[in-house]
Amino acid sequence: MTLTFRCPAELEGKIPPPVPATLGLPGWLKAMPTQAFNTANMRDEDTIKRCPPFVDAMTSGFLLPLICDLKVENGAITWDNDLPSGVLEFPRSPIGFHDESQVTGTPLFEPDRYVIKFHNLWTIEAPEGYSVLFTHPVNRFDLPFTTLTGLVDCDLFHDSWIHFPARWHDTNFSGVLPRGTPVAQCIPVKRDKWVARTAPMTAGETERVRELTKKIPREPGLYRRQFRT
Repeated sequence: MTLTFRCPAELEGKIPPPVPATLGLPGWLKAMPTQAFNTANMRDEDTIKRCPPFVDAMTSGFLLPLICDLKVENGAITWDNDLPSGVLEFPRSPIGFHDESQVTGTPLFEPDRYVIKFHNLWTIEAPEGYSVLFTHPVNRFDLPFTTLTGLVDCDLFHDSWIHFPARWHDTNFSGVLPRGTPVAQCIPVKRDKWVARTAPMTAGETERVRELTKKIPREPGLYRRQFRT
């Protein structure tokens, strides 16, 4: 399956491209140990680096990058971004802003505080029947902002830009957010109609749950070996 990203021809090679999320893992995850001493149990135990669901979520889909450096100092955000003109009109700034009135009644609302919007200069086309979930880069708690989550039917809407509103939550951040920093993660989602079904476990299902629950602590890496595609 292919997710197609297109940029204006004059921007090719001048803005960073989307990258597979597998190639965008943060340095802290690569550097962290796979085991650490658990003072409650008095033994070494696996860290989240060995938790497949945690890592698999971070490596799903693609990461959309910040198009240029952002300098943040004393609450002010500045940038230097020189992009060529062309046939299409597109934002030349890496970010825009939403007035706080647009989030009135939500936990995002704060008087006299804007919601920022990361500008994305790639159109995104999904195969027929697929939408794309856009969200904050998964488990990237180190980033000073939180990107809002949205779902777009990119098999139909693929001839215009999708920008990414975000809340800048680290008001003490000072420094440079570098070009290429992931500002959103996009994960294709097949559209299907789902219903929820509830049922009591059968005797056979109960036994399978009992056995697997016993095996998980006895056999480290069981999920990774037997239940991970």
